[in-house]
Amino acid sequence: MRFSKSFIKTLKETPKEAETASHKLLLRASMIKKLTSGVYTYLPLGYKALKKVENIVREEMDRAGAQEILMPVLQPAELWKESGRWEVMGPLMMKLQDRNKRDFVLGPTHEEVITDLIRNEISSYKSLPLNLYQIQTKFRDEIRPRFGLMRGREFVMKDAYSFHTSQESLDEEFLNMRDAYSRIFSRCGLKFRPVEADSGAIGGSGSQEFHVLAESGEDEIIYCDSCEYAANVETATSKVEPAPVEELKAAELIDTPNVSKIDDIVNYLNIPYSKTVKAMMYRDMGTDQVYMVLMRGDYEVNETKLRNVINAVDVTLLTDEELVKHGLIKGFIGPYGIELKDIKIIADEEVTKINNHTAGGNKLDTHYINVNYGRDYTADIVADVKTVKPGETCPRCGGKLHSARGIEVGHIFKLGTKYSQALNATYLDDKGESKVMIMGCYGIGVSRTLASAIEQNNDEFGIIWPSALAPYVVDVIPANIKNEDQVKVAEEIYNALLADGIDSMIDDRDERPGFKFKDADLIGFPFKVVSGKKAGEGIVELKIRRTGETLEVSKDEVVAKVRELMKQY
Repeated sequence: MRFSKSFIKTLKETPKEAETASHKLLLRASMIKKLTSGVYTYLPLGYKALKKVENIVREEMDRAGAQEILMPVLQPAELWKESGRWEVMGPLMMKLQDRNKRDFVLGPTHEEVITDLIRNEISSYKSLPLNLYQIQTKFRDEIRPRFGLMRGREFVMKDAYSFHTSQESLDEEFLNMRDAYSRIFSRCGLKFRPVEADSGAIGGSGSQEFHVLAESGEDEIIYCDSCEYAANVETATSKVEPAPVEELKAAELIDTPNVSKIDDIVNYLNIPYSKTVKAMMYRDMGTDQVYMVLMRGDYEVNETKLRNVINAVDVTLLTDEELVKHGLIKGFIGPYGIELKDIKIIADEEVTKINNHTAGGNKLDTHYINVNYGRDYTADIVADVKTVKPGETCPRCGGKLHSARGIEVGHIFKLGTKYSQALNATYLDDKGESKVMIMGCYGIGVSRTLASAIEQNNDEFGIIWPSALAPYVVDVIPANIKNEDQVKVAEEIYNALLADGIDSMIDDRDERPGFKFKDADLIGFPFKVVSGKKAGEGIVELKIRRTGETLEVSKDEVVAKVRELMKQY
């Protein structure tokens, strides 16, 4: 491609709405153009990079034995109502009606569609297992689209679905997909980590996320420094140092004037946080059931764990007005000495282990001391609902847990029979008996992977593409477009690179060298070949974007040298 003929309109200034590095650089480097909030046009450079991600995904999915299909974007509401997700997904879906007032949705995901396809096409165990995938645009009505391609209302995704006759077969395919995903992100040149995760609205039992490590990541990852344990903070667990065992004392109500926060009670009574219990009041937004969630004072409630424990779509803290309605006094709520009519108690498992703890007195400016679980109160549910903290002990090996930021780019699920049961996707086994298919689901955010690569690979000058994802790997630059030797050598090298199958561009614009170099760094070509003062001697400069290193190379050796460097960068 000749720069003079290309549709590239780089920007010197960063658009005001751009926040993250990838959003800023995708816009400035003329990779994407905003149409409306959360919706972007892929310009030639961005689309070429996107196709490279797609091709890697496609090659590895094919290698893993999956078969590519393409399903409709427009999906009838009947399928979603049949699965029970029409209301569950709710406002997240882009819903519409046709001229006959029939409800449809622009596909946010395709579990329903693929299950409908298979239930109508597969009837025998002899046709299973089966894994089908697609690469397609998805639509989700995000409340606040942001960060460019990171969280949009329209995005490109690879979603795959497998069907099995046994849990063992699903487990085997789950591992097969995990290995395929590791190859995909490795080939993309990304630093990533697979982590244990929550299944969310997709459902199912086991799930694992793949995160690109980046400071701008929306997710917090907890990982061990001594073993392979890693999990999204939403599901991470840890071993907590047990509280000292003490002889149980009699519970006592004491005055604690103006002491309503955990920090204040710790200072006022001169006790450790591990001897306090706080009560957080939550409401299940689906059923309106109210829960008192008891937590050790030095921990926070993990709302994802809480939702899973009570099987809720979402939960929210009670407002001050709602607390008053239930006869509760903010800052002084506790499980002891209170009559609960329609409120259920959930105790984090650590709360049950604390002897003689402090809790709210359920009267203004009062607390109970020496309260004990089991003797003074019990809970309707005891479960792990706390948020793990860095520095705690690994639940597997006893090592130390650490924290990092990550961008979720892939997620694999063991769906089980969630959708096949709801949509009656069955097969006949070898005895002629009807059985429900067991399913797996495997997604990759293709456009998000593109943005994540930039989040992980950039500097103050622009993008630093891994060679595998770069729209063009080499930018050939004749320093002086009016110098015949420089132009001739640049053209020879450009044609030689193309002949060898290396995506390359020649900057044949009549501009200053510095101007061309800045554009090259902004766009992120892994390598620049500059045909300059030594062009007449057959010598050019080969500049490595990632390291800033400059090599003098014979024009006849450029292709081989670039091939060698592509393996490293």
